[in-house]
Amino acid sequence: MNKLEQLRSMTTVVADTGDIASIQQYRPSDATTNPSLLYKAAQMPQYQPLVQSAIEYGQAKGRSEEQRRLLTLDKIAVNFGKEILATVPGRVSTEVDARLSFDTAATIARAEQLIALYHEAG
Repeated sequence: MNKLEQLRSMTTVVADTGDIASIQQYRPSDATTNPSLLYKAAQMPQYQPLVQSAIEYGQAKGRSEEQRRLLTLDKIAVNFGKEILATVPGRVSTEVDARLSFDTAATIARAEQLIALYHEAG
């Protein structure tokens, strides 16, 4: 039994990565989409379709430049989250922008937007 299997026998393994191939390899129970790790994964060639569809979504749905930017970023997180959900048996945690941490109303609004995007994505 390797160390990962030993850990699995004692606790829940959670992945904190945007690299879907790593998640498929290590098979965690749950995952989180950390923005800095998503940024790194979004630069990998194999994930360009996820990024491109998010850009197209933001451009089509956003009314202002700021709204297009925010929608694109949230849609990237949701696109990765949806792909990760196809691999993990548990949950995927998508982080809200940390700069909103002192603005409860904005944090809730952003979380509701992420939830709506997940519902829209199926």
